[in-house]
This record gives sequence, structure tokens and C-alpha cells, in this order.
Amino acid sequence: MNETNHSRVSEFILLGLSDAPELQPIFFIVFSLLYVATVMGNFIIILTVNSDPRLHSPMYFLLANLSFVDVGVASFATPKMIADFLVEQKTISFEACLAQIFFVHLFTGSEMVLLVSMAYDRYVAICKPLHYMTIMSRRVCIILVIISWSVGFIHTTSQLAFTVNLPFCGPNKVDSFFCDLPLVTKLACIDTYVVSLLIVADSGFLSMSSFLLLVVSYTVILITVRNRSSASMAKARSTLTAHITVVTLFFGPCIFIYVWPFSSYSVDKVLAVFYTIFTPILNPVIYTLRNKEVKSAMSKLRSRYLKSGQVSAIIRNFLFLEPK
Repeated sequence: MNETNHSRVSEFILLGLSDAPELQPIFFIVFSLLYVATVMGNFIIILTVNSDPRLHSPMYFLLANLSFVDVGVASFATPKMIADFLVEQKTISFEACLAQIFFVHLFTGSEMVLLVSMAYDRYVAICKPLHYMTIMSRRVCIILVIISWSVGFIHTTSQLAFTVNLPFCGPNKVDSFFCDLPLVTKLACIDTYVVSLLIVADSGFLSMSSFLLLVVSYTVILITVRNRSSASMAKARSTLTAHITVVTLFFGPCIFIYVWPFSSYSVDKVLAVFYTIFTPILNPVIYTLRNKEVKSAMSKLRSRYLKSGQVSAIIRNFLFLEPK
């Protein structure tokens, strides 16, 4: 093939969620509120777990780490998307695009493994309760968190390796609100069929292997819970419901996007919004609504801050407003 003097693409154009001008202000308000609620909700969980000694257990340690990861999942692209609602030309530099790709796979890869770790924690707590504190020691919990971040880093590094050296010299329009890796690779100046297959295989393997481990773990746990009848098992069922709901909400869109090859771009956009915005905001809601210990700790935390006057009235009304 004859060599052509192409200039390297320095920026990409994000087409966003919609090109309808009348929808941009609505999207700006809605997603701004969702993002603020997501960040505050997850940081409240982190603060609650760290401040209440009763929540200094393996399950809540992992939950706090999940909330931290959820803040990352919500933040890698959402602020940029919100800002883009106010401008007509939604551009992103090549380096910033690679950064988005790096962080989305870092956070989502870490979250997948962290959810598996949380399933293992519940398995030990329910199936081997007498050995729970011995098996799930502080050291083991820290190792599980390190493993989750390590797997996320290896995953995102392997994904970037497919992209960073691709020649981008022509089309630069990405039909999404962030630099979604499969869409970006399609813009390269070479045939990316093999690269696309490797990307799907990489993400698909991590998603499916984590999901299968979760299915096996929760199946064993549910069988154990069904064969036992006690007050503790009733509490375990409530906790399991929250865990399984979070797993379904997170893995459903991820598996559909990266494993199912026939989804359209419009469907991918909806699912991308779901796992980058709605899942991170639903996680704290699901865990707190079904967990009396967390709700009790939040109530005490609220009372303490309100009494000491360390939180402004505005923040109090926003964070701790309760329905009458």
C-alpha cells in the first residue's frame, strides 16, 4: 500500500447522548444532580464505615472500597459529559481520550473482582461462620482489595496496549459521550478486526469469569441459607438480596456491551449511561435501604454532626433530609 502523508489525529469529537439542542439543558440539570448525589452518597458510606466501630468488619470494609470504586466509575467521564451539554462542539484531546479508556477499565475491572471478593466474604460468613474472623482477617481483606486493583490495572493496561499505537489519521467522531474503546478503535486507519476481537475477548473473559464465579458463590450460599432456618439466616437473606441486586445491575450492561456483538450504538449508549451513572448511585441506596446497621450508623453520624455543628445547614438539609 502506498504511504500517504497523514497528520495524526490530535482530538476526537464526542457525539454525546443526543444532538437535539432542546435536550441539552435538561440533560445538564438531570445528570448534574445524579452525579452530585452519586459522589455524596458513596462518600457518606465511606465516612459512615470509617467512623462507626460497629462497622469495622470485613463486609463493611469491602463495601467502603466498593463505594470508592463507584465514585471513580461515576467520575471518569460524567463531569466531561455534563460540561459538554453546555457547548456545541464536544471535543476531547487524544491524551484525555486515552485517559478515559484507562480509567474506565481500571475502575470497572477492579469493581468486578471486588464484587467477587464480597461474594467470598458472604460465603465464609454464612457457610463457615465459626471460622469467619480467622479467614477474613484484616490482612486478607487488604490483600483482596490489592488484588482487585491489580487485576483492574492489568486489564486496563492490556486494553490500552491494543489502542495506544494505532494510527488515527482520518475520522475522529466517537458516537458516545466518552471514549468507548471499541468505538475508538474503529476510527483507526487500518483494519482493526483482529484488534476488536482481542478487546472483546479481554473484557469478555474478565466479565464472564467474574460473573460465573459470582453465580457459583451465590448459588452455594443460597442453598446453604435455604437449608437453615434461623434469625441469622433471615438477616443473611436480606444481605444477599442486596449483593445479588448490585451484581446484576453492574454485570448486566457490561456483559451485554462487550460480549453480545450485535447491539446497536443507541443501545450501547443507554447501557453505558446505566453502568457509569445509575449503578454507582443505586449501590449506596440498595445497601443502606436493606441494612439496619448502616442506617443506624448513618443516623448516629448525622446526630453527631448536627449536634456539634460541623456541617453547614445546607449540607445537612441536602444529605440527611428524611421523608416525613
